Amino acid sequence: MYLLPTITTTSKDWREKVKEAKDLKLKEISIFPTCLGLEERKELYELLKETSIEKIPFVHLRTDMGVWELNYLVRNFHTKVFNTHSRREYPIPSEWDKYRKKIYIENTYFPFDEKEIKEFAGICLDFSHLEASRIYQPERYPHDIKMIEKYGSGCGHISPAPNWNFLDKDIWQFNREKGKNFPHTLKNLSELDYLKQYPASYFGEYLALEMENSLKEQLKAKEYIIKLLKIWSTKR
Repeated sequence: MYLLPTITTTSKDWREKVKEAKDLKLKEISIFPTCLGLEERKELYELLKETSIEKIPFVHLRTDMGVWELNYLVRNFHTKVFNTHSRREYPIPSEWDKYRKKIYIENTYFPFDEKEIKEFAGICLDFSHLEASRIYQPERYPHDIKMIEKYGSGCGHISPAPNWNFLDKDIWQFNREKGKNFPHTLKNLSELDYLKQYPASYFGEYLALEMENSLKEQLKAKEYIIKLLKIWSTKR
């Protein structure tokens, strides 16, 4: 299993994360260029070349990425897997077809589509999304679990999950429509404890820490998660 600190781009400090990766002399990370337009992505690729990073095994795709970008990442950073959202949310370009069996479909606003899962490499399991479905979408949750049990998970995202149990369902639904439900900043390591309720088999080979936290903080979260995995190994 590869548990990777991640350069996320949902905030404006992504350049600082690249600098931090260089300072920490990291050799392996994940990148989520999902909030960057083409010119910023080109800048990101150039900045990455100035670091000690040798491998980027896992990349979250953005729908306007050209296949040349996927080629570049595979050739220069040995990328093994990609993930994207369902085409019911964003288009999936036909030019990505050569990487179809390396692209995994994430659980986002829509339940897993079995036909789509079979068309691509399989499932990218976002654990905070799954946890939210468990609490607030009881009509959806069993379906997604059935798909996970049937097809497994090739890769995944790990984000914090606050104590949603105390949030009224109507408020959660309102926040969901405003795009505010899934915090990507870890405030306390205990916000990762929800992971313990999911079987070790749900955790794919490549896991990205989808967090806005600094890479140094992400590395601490990684250590914490590894301890949880050791707990699972003695119980399952």
